[in-house]
Amino acid sequence: MRVALSGGIGSGKSTVARMLAERGAVVVDADAIAREIVEPGTAALREIREAFGDDVIDDDGRLRRARLAQIVFADSDALSRLNAITHPRIAERSAELIAAAAPDAVVVYDMPLLVEQGPAALQGWDAVVVVDAPDEVRIERLADRGVDAADARRRIDAQAPRAERIAVADYLVDNGSDLGTLAGHVDGLWRSLTELNT
Repeated sequence: MRVALSGGIGSGKSTVARMLAERGAVVVDADAIAREIVEPGTAALREIREAFGDDVIDDDGRLRRARLAQIVFADSDALSRLNAITHPRIAERSAELIAAAAPDAVVVYDMPLLVEQGPAALQGWDAVVVVDAPDEVRIERLADRGVDAADARRRIDAQAPRAERIAVADYLVDNGSDLGTLAGHVDGLWRSLTELNT
């Protein structure tokens, strides 16, 4: 069973992915793959350096993520250039990992930018799960990670609106409350997914 899991920045999507993994799902994490494909010596990192300059690479030859984020979240053309470099590679590696899962597995593809990639990205899933939280809650969570409010708002605004994301959900997970409440929602989701997979 192939499940797409999405949610805006700060929604708690990664927490839901972890909870699903604890319940037995095979999680393929697009963010982890995105980090893997820009390791020193990779073609993607070379292309990022060519597109955005030496300033986005540190003295150890690693990507300066915060610096790159400042550039791309303030400029939609820059974000499109970055996505053109990274998205095809992320998709290819993700497909390899999904294909490697056991035939009876519930495979959850943790993919932040599902909606942003257009209608084609929504095809081929047995279920689409969207994690949602109000913008104020998301900004507060990003502040806990050291992101100031203005930058948090820019990052949220660079992604699809909440309503657009919610509209594609087969299952909506409300994460506007505490972890205990979220765990209860994930238990219900897992029951539904495993029933579908029998």
